[in-house]
Amino acid sequence: MIHLHGKQEIARMRKAGKLLAACHRELRKLVKPGITTHEIDQFVEKYIRDRGATPEQIGFHGYEYATCASVNDVICHGFPKKEALRDGDIVTIDTVVNLDGALADSAWSYRVGQVSELADKLLRVTEECLYLGIEQARVGNRLGDVGYAIQQHGEKNGFSIVRDFIGHGIGPTMHEEPQVPHYGLPGRGIRLKEGMVITIEPMLNTGSYGVKVDEDGWTARTIDGGLSAQYEHTIAITSDGPYIITDQDENAP
Repeated sequence: MIHLHGKQEIARMRKAGKLLAACHRELRKLVKPGITTHEIDQFVEKYIRDRGATPEQIGFHGYEYATCASVNDVICHGFPKKEALRDGDIVTIDTVVNLDGALADSAWSYRVGQVSELADKLLRVTEECLYLGIEQARVGNRLGDVGYAIQQHGEKNGFSIVRDFIGHGIGPTMHEEPQVPHYGLPGRGIRLKEGMVITIEPMLNTGSYGVKVDEDGWTARTIDGGLSAQYEHTIAITSDGPYIITDQDENAP
C-alpha cells in the first residue's frame, strides 16, 4: 500500500527534515581525520534527542545505533566503530529522525581530509545523481524516469549503480511502498502522485555494483573492494514539483 500524505503531514515531516539537515550541517565540521564513527554516532544520537526527537534506526530489526556509518568500500549499513578515520577516507552517515511521529531520512557522504581524485569524483557524481533523480520526481512521471536519470549520469562518468539497495516510501513507518530503484527505463514503473513521500538515495561504486554482506548480517561492501558513496534526501511529490524534506539549505522553506 502506498500512502498519500496531506500538506499538514508533509509540513510535520519537514520539521523532522530540518532537524536532520541541521545535524548534517554540523557533521560537515565534525568529520575529520582522527574522529571515530562511534563518536559521530554518539554526537548524532545526542543531537537528535536533545531536540526532542528520536533516532528511529535504533531497534529497527535489532539495529543498535542511531546511524549507519559506512567507510570506503562499505556501501551501506556499516556499524559505527572505535577506529579513527584517516586522511583520505570517505564516510557515509545515514540516519532517520522521528519528531512527534513524523519521519525524515537522509544520508550524506563526507570527505575525510584530502581524498584522492577518484574518491572526489565519486562523491561529486553521486551527489549530482541524487539531484538529477529528484528533478524527475514529479507528478505524472514514473519511477523509471527517476532511476534512468541516475543510472545514465552515473554510468556515463564511469561508475556503477548499486542494485541490491534502493530507495523507498516513508511515513508512517521508516520503510514503506513504493520501492525506488536507482536504475531503470524511462516511462516504466509506478506513476508518481501528489502526496507520495519517497527517499531517493543513489549508491555508486568505483568498480562492480556487486555486493557482499559481512557476517554481522548488516554491513554491505563492494564485492571487489572498490569505493562506494551515497547521498539521500526525503522527497515529497507535490503539484509544484519535488519538495526536498531534508534540504540542507538553511534558507529553504
